[in-house]
Amino acid sequence: MLSIEQNWLILVELLTDLKKRGVDIPNSVNKDISLLKTSINFYKKDMSHPDMIKEFDKANIRITEIQDKLLGYAEDVNDDYYNEWIDKLRRANLGEEIYKQAESSSKFVGGAPPGFSSAKIHLKKPIAEDRTQEIAEYFNLIIEFEDDTTIAIYGDSENIKKH
Repeated sequence: MLSIEQNWLILVELLTDLKKRGVDIPNSVNKDISLLKTSINFYKKDMSHPDMIKEFDKANIRITEIQDKLLGYAEDVNDDYYNEWIDKLRRANLGEEIYKQAESSSKFVGGAPPGFSSAKIHLKKPIAEDRTQEIAEYFNLIIEFEDDTTIAIYGDSENIKKH
């Protein structure tokens, strides 16, 4: 597993925990995390191709931006909470596996992020990614495309069931 994938899992867990604590986080963070996962998966298809390397660079910039936002919210909770998450990210950057990712034969890497439920949907016809991301943001979900007609949805179980 790439360290950026481990950082992504940590940030998803942090986002989930902050929401459970009642912290008001903009829905745009869900969209950013979803797009980040898509970029990571795109890069992993061929890590030597120049376009893929550019995508990885973009993903590194995005993950830093998301991390800064979420750690700002964590710092507002209290110093111990903030330091706990800083430590997890530090350890992940040193190569430690903080969260295990389930093995899967699916094109989606692993199962649902820690604390999230998931669903897989096969669409009758393709839908625009921009529109799908708007829907995800509105309903507080993370959506990842497997192909033009297959998507995975991550989020709180109740939000997935409702929508």
